[in-house]
Amino acid sequence: MDDDILTIEEVAKYLRVSDRTVYDWAQKGEIPAGKIGTVWRFKKSEVEKWVNERLSAGSNAAAAETAVQVRNILSPGRVVFIQQSSKHDALVELADVLATAPQVKSGKELSSEILKREALMSTAVGRGIAIPHVRLSSVTDLVMAVGICKAPIEDFQTIDDVPVNILIMIAAAYNQHAYYLKTISYFSARLKKQELRDAVAAAASPRDVYDLLVQND
Repeated sequence: MDDDILTIEEVAKYLRVSDRTVYDWAQKGEIPAGKIGTVWRFKKSEVEKWVNERLSAGSNAAAAETAVQVRNILSPGRVVFIQQSSKHDALVELADVLATAPQVKSGKELSSEILKREALMSTAVGRGIAIPHVRLSSVTDLVMAVGICKAPIEDFQTIDDVPVNILIMIAAAYNQHAYYLKTISYFSARLKKQELRDAVAAAASPRDVYDLLVQND
């Protein structure tokens, strides 16, 4: 696991909050942090774990609200089998697929921002799953694409050292923060079920993957 040390500014960029918010969280002990002299620093792996724990904790609250309607944000044409062997190439391929959605106005920006986010901190959440995600002003409404990696990707810097074989890519409008977090939480929680993960990974066609994901709608 990559244990790079992050600054307040880097953590703020990753979490899409202000520098002041991260500073306040650090001062109150709400986010894992340490001081080098008078300067706050953050371990990449600890911040990632903190984010995942918050998403998991929020999944119960999200379930109590209106369920995420997968068929409203995913179409069969945006589910693909990916043959790429590297994280970079797999993300670019799936971003190109997601960019075919009418809600995405700039495929170039989407691909660029997905790669920037991934370079800052891995979006792998364990169990062979990664959920790359961005909010952009060039996206008009939340939308997603799914990639099934037939050759599991080894260079995703996963928490549990399990290679990634399921990619859930989410793009949202910049003002959709709550819905965006809710959707990430929904898939993080739902794909914890091994039966569903195994069925998705073993699906014979992208349409079969789509049908599995919209089953509960």
